[in-house]
Amino acid sequence: MCPTHVAGPAILVGVMLVLSPGTRAEDTPHSDSAGTNTARSTFLQHTLRIPMRGVGARGLEALLVRPNQPGRFPLVLINHGTPIEPAQRRDMTPLAFVPHAIAFARRGWAALIVMRRGYGDSAAEFSETAGTCAHADYQRSARASSRDLRAAVRTMSRREDIDVGRILAVGTSAGGFASVAFGAEPVPGLAGVISFSGGRSALQSNPRCNEPGLIQTYRAFGKKSRVPMLWIYAQNDRFFGPEFANKLREVFTAGGGQLDFVMLAPFEQDGHAIFSPRGISVWAPHVDAFLKKRKLAAREDLLPLPQPDIGLLQHLPQSHHVAFQDYLIHAPHKAFALSPSGAYGWRSGRRSAEAAKADALAECAKHGNDCRVIVVDEEVVR
Repeated sequence: MCPTHVAGPAILVGVMLVLSPGTRAEDTPHSDSAGTNTARSTFLQHTLRIPMRGVGARGLEALLVRPNQPGRFPLVLINHGTPIEPAQRRDMTPLAFVPHAIAFARRGWAALIVMRRGYGDSAAEFSETAGTCAHADYQRSARASSRDLRAAVRTMSRREDIDVGRILAVGTSAGGFASVAFGAEPVPGLAGVISFSGGRSALQSNPRCNEPGLIQTYRAFGKKSRVPMLWIYAQNDRFFGPEFANKLREVFTAGGGQLDFVMLAPFEQDGHAIFSPRGISVWAPHVDAFLKKRKLAAREDLLPLPQPDIGLLQHLPQSHHVAFQDYLIHAPHKAFALSPSGAYGWRSGRRSAEAAKADALAECAKHGNDCRVIVVDEEVVR
């Protein structure tokens, strides 16, 4: 599932972020919070394409975030979920997970965010269909996802800055499912899997599609998987609640799967969004414990996390400071619009600054008149 957000006089959080498409590999200095470039950058951002047989010349859209240091870094594959509306799949891009990628880069990993077939600017049609709701074939979906991830590993194996002898697969929702599936048919070097709110459905609006079939698929995963895994759920997950998550855990471990299972306290309005920028501080300690336990920690200390420009707060009423600080931790392209009446609206992660401004104005207009954009990315509009 992909979160959305509405901003106005009430503070509601969670966003879908979008990246400007790229057709060649680029190395760009990257800041740690809001995604803007800085001279003192701690990380590098690489936009690239993943070649894959049968998907055309464009391949898969991907983004790599790694420490701005020499050397070879172990690889994290970050796997996105699936939006409720199929039409939204093409609006998705890797930039949605830049804050998450940075969380792993701070820990010494190179994080590759891959848009699987049919998502974002990746070539080919959607390949992960499970069929009809009543007869959903989750094994077919698992095979399709794993094929895309294998292509990504092949590409990364040719890079001098990547160590594919140590790989983590990390994903949320359908991406968590894809990561667990990948762990059941691992490539050499896959050392661990971390699944957040993991699950799959033939219809994202109905996660109970062929529930026995999904349970049986996880049972099959457990019989084949011997890669250490960490699964993280929250008690108020509206798609995969505690009872169902525990059922998946039971059948997976009954087959021999190696699993550390964490059930978090309720997270905001919907625990399914725990793998979000605001959730990083909640799940990071559990990830660190897993990496340490499995001897997968890439470094002992965290790389520094530069703070966003809080000076921008002076351009907002005091009552909006909390909302604006939330805006700052998300990735570009983004914009914050304000009305003379005090209403506001913001949108992040659009493919261009112009799109971000238009969407922020539209959100603000739902709550007030005469809205104007006051900040684009982290620049004040004069």
